[in-house]
Amino acid sequence: METKNNPYLLPGAIVVAGIIIAVGIAYQPSGDSTKVVSQKAQIQKVELPVTWGDLSSKLVSAGVIDTDKFKVNTTRSDGKLEITNENQGLLLNLFWALGLASKNPILESGEMTNPKYGGAGNFASTGGWTIAQGNAMDHYSRHKFFDLTPEQQALIDKVSRGIYRPCCGNSTHFPDCNHGMAMLGLLELMASQGVSEQDMWKTALVVNSYWFPDTYLTIASYMKGKGIEWKDVNPQEILGKNYSSAQGYARIAAQVQVTQPQRQQSGCGI
Repeated sequence: METKNNPYLLPGAIVVAGIIIAVGIAYQPSGDSTKVVSQKAQIQKVELPVTWGDLSSKLVSAGVIDTDKFKVNTTRSDGKLEITNENQGLLLNLFWALGLASKNPILESGEMTNPKYGGAGNFASTGGWTIAQGNAMDHYSRHKFFDLTPEQQALIDKVSRGIYRPCCGNSTHFPDCNHGMAMLGLLELMASQGVSEQDMWKTALVVNSYWFPDTYLTIASYMKGKGIEWKDVNPQEILGKNYSSAQGYARIAAQVQVTQPQRQQSGCGI
C-alpha cells in the first residue's frame, strides 16, 4: 500500500481519539499467522464533520420515529456531532432512520429493488425498522430531508459503492442491513453539508470502527504485522471489499490470532 503523499491519510487526532487502536501490541510468528500476544484498546469521542440540526424533530414529525416506541431528544442541535462508545448505538439508529426515509435514487433504483429479492421490504434494514408510525415501507425513500445537487448525489453514489461492512458482503449502495442503511444516511448528511470525498472516507472508517470495534482492531493488527501503522492506512482501501466485507474480513482474521475475548459489536436490530 502506498502511503507517501497519500491524500486519504487519517489525521493523528482522529486515529488517537476515534479508532479502536491497538496499544503495545507484541507479535510472535505462528506459522503463517500473526499472533497478538497483548493488547489494549483506547476509545474516546470523535467530532464528526456534520451538524444534526433539527433532523430528530423532522424524523418524528414525519412518523419515521414513533416516540411511543423509541425515545429521542428532538431539541435542535447546531454543534458538530460527536460519536463515542456510549452513543454509537443511538447514532446507528438515527442514521438508520435517516437513510431509510430520505428520498434517494439508490433506494429507488439500486440493488434493493431487484425483483429477485422479492421487494425492498424483505430486508433487515426495512423489516427490522419497527419503531415507525405504520409500516417501515410507508417511509422508505419517501421524505425529502435534503435538497441534494446532482454532484452531491453522484458523490454519495460513488462513495457508497466503496464502503463495505463485516456483517455481510454488500456495500452501502446495497443497504440491506441497519449498518448499511445507517451509513447511507450518514453519507447523505455529509454530502448535503459539503463534506469532501476524502473526509467522507475518513469519517466512514471512524464510524465503522465504533460499530465493529473488534473487526478494525484485528485489521489494525494485520496491517501492523505488515509494517503499516494504523495512522498510515488508506481509509478507502480499508473500507473496501478486501478488508471490510464479511468475506474480506474473514480472510484477514484467519491470519491474526487474538488471545483475549472479543467485545460485543453492534447488532443488526433496534
